[in-house]
Amino acid sequence: MTTIAARMASAGMAPGPSGTVWRRMARYRFNALKSDPTTVAVARLEIVGAGVGAGESAGTESAGAESAEAGADRGKVLARSAALARDLANNPPGHLTAAEYADFATEHGPPFGLSVETFGLAELIDMGCGGLLGVNAGSFEEPRLIILRYVPDGEPTAHLALVGKGIMYDSGGISLKPSDPMHLAMKMDMAGSAAIMAAMTGLRDLGVTAAVSAWLVCTDNMPSGTATKLGDVLTARNGTTVEVKNTDAEGRLVMMDALSLAMEESPDAIVDAATLTGAAMAALGTLVGAVIGNDQPLVEQIKTAGAASGESIWQLPLETRYRKQLDSDIADISNMGGPTAGAITAALFLSEFVKGTPWAHLDIAGTMKSDSNDSWRPMGATGFGTRLLSEFIVNYAKP
Repeated sequence: MTTIAARMASAGMAPGPSGTVWRRMARYRFNALKSDPTTVAVARLEIVGAGVGAGESAGTESAGAESAEAGADRGKVLARSAALARDLANNPPGHLTAAEYADFATEHGPPFGLSVETFGLAELIDMGCGGLLGVNAGSFEEPRLIILRYVPDGEPTAHLALVGKGIMYDSGGISLKPSDPMHLAMKMDMAGSAAIMAAMTGLRDLGVTAAVSAWLVCTDNMPSGTATKLGDVLTARNGTTVEVKNTDAEGRLVMMDALSLAMEESPDAIVDAATLTGAAMAALGTLVGAVIGNDQPLVEQIKTAGAASGESIWQLPLETRYRKQLDSDIADISNMGGPTAGAITAALFLSEFVKGTPWAHLDIAGTMKSDSNDSWRPMGATGFGTRLLSEFIVNYAKP
């Protein structure tokens, strides 16, 4: 079997800091698995601007040209990152396992200035990552924790932590999903981690001055004789016990371990990205993602980044009166709320693991894919969140 990197290179997305092959946002197509693709890649793109106008000096023209060139270079980095996120999310689950994802990050993170650590099954057991292990229990494929770190030249202006849901394929586990078009799209249930992985590859080229650490929690969620059962209790990295009332609410289980690990480093802020709930899609559709957080200034920075990147985001409340829906008779908390406010109760669950730290949660379940070619959103994975996170990180200001 060829590697994921080779398949990406054959599709025109060879990762590398030089960016020798660029995919423009709207022209992107995932052709890696087609024997005879009919699409034509962009060979050249010219940006034409106005010359010196009345009352303007040659110096003004030069400054304008430099500004345009800098903007074009920045756009290329963002487009490259978005294409990588799309490639990762578009790959079928049999072609991109958690282990292959970790191998890809290990090989292709360093050329972008990232340090990479990966942790397998035995290490995760030693680390007490009961959420990730519980979701993985029904799978033949081993789980992986991928940690990416970016450190700028000079003294970092802040330390940001990112957490990405990396469910490589979500069958629902014992709480099996119905066989419908959304089930078919569950190879994209790792799109949150893909957006973070891709955004991280652009930080050096964008001149980010903050230190950024990312935790990607990766496994598939499968039913089998060894799978976690309804009523089982899992223990998170930080010791919290969780009653599993629905195995299809698995994203929050893997993320509780990653959030706990991030908290151990006392970052200035934590932002997570996850294709977490159908409730977010029901509320906001397929063009707008949800943001929920415990710190309004941080949420405002996320909203500003969404507006600047064209990746629309809408704030939902972290309504604590719904917290009682997560109560458990036998554990500290359960992983499932009631029949309504699902996006909010999912965020309330995550908020239990970030107490005391500014935190924002991006629920991008509705925006992860497009069913048609629509403006910059090609059919398939959209890479939503990549450019939003990039904008946020570049402009992040500590409270």
